[in-house]
Amino acid sequence: MKKLHIAISTDKIDQTVADYSNRLGSDPCLIIPGEYALWRTDSLNVSIRQDSSSNSGLLRHLGWEDAEAAEFTQDVDVNGIVWERFSASHQAMEINELWPEVGYQP
Repeated sequence: MKKLHIAISTDKIDQTVADYSNRLGSDPCLIIPGEYALWRTDSLNVSIRQDSSSNSGLLRHLGWEDAEAAEFTQDVDVNGIVWERFSASHQAMEINELWPEVGYQP
């Protein structure tokens, strides 16, 4: 099964977590205070990140969480948008590399 992945930059992480929790009808499955939040619904994989290298409210990248992905891949579409393809375990490895203290498991 594939889930659409949407990654958005913010400079208002707490307010964005509250807003998106309301919009998605669920709390994030992972929150890293002041930095990152992740929702994994039946159809969506949404992440927000407080990222000083990207303007707030902009799309960071799109992609697919795909249970059949053998490896993490990334390419760029004709519009210059980065697309990733990964499994839930690939995403967990990336999260745990960035924030090892979290020990995230999907």
